[in-house]
Amino acid sequence: MAGLFDLFGRTSGGTTAGGGAKTEAARGPVAAPASGEMPAGVLAGIMQDVQLSIPSILDHAALYHGDREIVTRTIEGPIHRTTYSDIHLRARKVSQALRRLGAKPGARVATLAWNTYRHLEAWYGIIGMGGVCHTINPRLFHDQIVYISNHAENPYIFTDVTFVPLLEQVAPHLTHLKGIIVLTDRAHMPASSLKNLICYEELIGAEDGRFDWVRLPETAAAGLCYTSGTTGNPKGVLYSHRSNILMMLAAGVGDGMPLRSRDSVLAVVPMFHANSWGLVYSAPANGAKLVLPGMRLDGPSVYELLTGEKVTMTAAVPTVWLMLLQHLEANGLDLPVLERVVIGGSAVPRRILEAFEDRYGVEVIHAWGMTETSPIGTLCVLRHDQIDLPREEQVRVKLKQGRPIFPVELKIVDDADKELPRDGRAFGRLMIRGPFIAKGYFKGEGGVPLDAAGYFDTGDVATIDPKGFMQITDRAKDVIKSGGEWISSIEIENIAVGHPKVAEAAVIGLFHPKWDERPLLIIVPKPGESVTKEEILAFLEGKIAKWWMPDDVVFIEEMPHTATGKIQKMALREQFKDYVLPTAK
Repeated sequence: MAGLFDLFGRTSGGTTAGGGAKTEAARGPVAAPASGEMPAGVLAGIMQDVQLSIPSILDHAALYHGDREIVTRTIEGPIHRTTYSDIHLRARKVSQALRRLGAKPGARVATLAWNTYRHLEAWYGIIGMGGVCHTINPRLFHDQIVYISNHAENPYIFTDVTFVPLLEQVAPHLTHLKGIIVLTDRAHMPASSLKNLICYEELIGAEDGRFDWVRLPETAAAGLCYTSGTTGNPKGVLYSHRSNILMMLAAGVGDGMPLRSRDSVLAVVPMFHANSWGLVYSAPANGAKLVLPGMRLDGPSVYELLTGEKVTMTAAVPTVWLMLLQHLEANGLDLPVLERVVIGGSAVPRRILEAFEDRYGVEVIHAWGMTETSPIGTLCVLRHDQIDLPREEQVRVKLKQGRPIFPVELKIVDDADKELPRDGRAFGRLMIRGPFIAKGYFKGEGGVPLDAAGYFDTGDVATIDPKGFMQITDRAKDVIKSGGEWISSIEIENIAVGHPKVAEAAVIGLFHPKWDERPLLIIVPKPGESVTKEEILAFLEGKIAKWWMPDDVVFIEEMPHTATGKIQKMALREQFKDYVLPTAK
């Protein structure tokens, strides 16, 4: 493919500041011009130039795994079972219906929905008719939803019954909206003040499914997801057919999160979180059974699907697994079938990793990425020379975010953009590049977010060790600088939540007249538990450097969270802006 030449075609080095030659071997390859022009004298390969296409994933699933099940806990309540063959037919009906409604190729058609079979059909149907599937996170603030829908110019929104009240509030402000398609049947259509509601089952029931997918270049846009992890308004990351398929293939290798046709995968991570980490593509591409949890993500509901559907692999953020583990412990339950769990979104607390692996025999795969990386950037799986390490050393490795998946490249740089050593000690801004990493934002918002070598600044602060394992130590905006040195709030938090009486922990930096900033540890105790500052500090003793020890510990009833479930440090800094550390008085 031309794209591989884009990434690896040019290997000539530059010169150092002193005029000496340098090589790129230690730093990785240098990207060729975006045009992919063939240098003089170089032969082109004589291979078929078949364009990568997302709808072809569903074609493959229907042809070779047509009878494989897709199981959904529906919004209406009952468990629903269908197959890839049926999904394939109904997705084509969605494409037909959208074209009949006037949607054209290139239209950004939105979804505001949970993980269900109907959402999956709408997803492939939108892309199949040449459109762009724009997933909206329902946990965003109303004004953010209004902004991103207007910015994307959504003509239609597919939604679940549960979000109709939300749309009643925001729809009057959506300037491009023509209709809202409710993902249900006529019997469950809600009474609503909205005048442009369309019943999904009636809409596609009028079609016959005889529709040929619109064939587009693989570089055409296929998905749109807005990130709120940037300054100012949310910014749109516009995925292509090529980028999504390459990410799926890269993440599915043996040292990644591979799926097999005999696997049963529970996609707990929402489809509105950067393509559910690619599971909406990798499950049908490999013929794996796909289990969709709908809106119920509590411990008992997740456990019921894990055991009832014989799930072998699942993926979600740590908060979901905390609820599941609490349910297992409280009821003396086990996980006899589950083999591996992918955890990302935020750092994996040690107690979650050890509970899954040591108590239940389930392998934990620590993942890192962001909306701009499609979203998987690194996965943490032990190397061949780490299999026989003592358990404590293995745990220390597995708590890292892992190694980049090929062909992703990572580096860390200081504030002067100088690359830092991969020694596991140097902290720097984490930079990333590759064929499924964003090079900009939709409609040019935010300018060009790349450095001179084409690396994207992730906004994270990290280390990279000699074996290539990356570990996030903080967000650049959250890092604590004490006496000119950096303190990792994430590391302190992960240790603190290992205390048996702690539910959640967060660390923020507060002003100090001598050290500039010092850490404040904020704790939410487990329900019914009482814990003291002295207990927490004693628990941290010996686990972190002495100068990292928080200057104070405070307790609150509830932690503020972002729309994606992460602890909202900005809100905590506002809440404690007038708090004076005892060492600063």
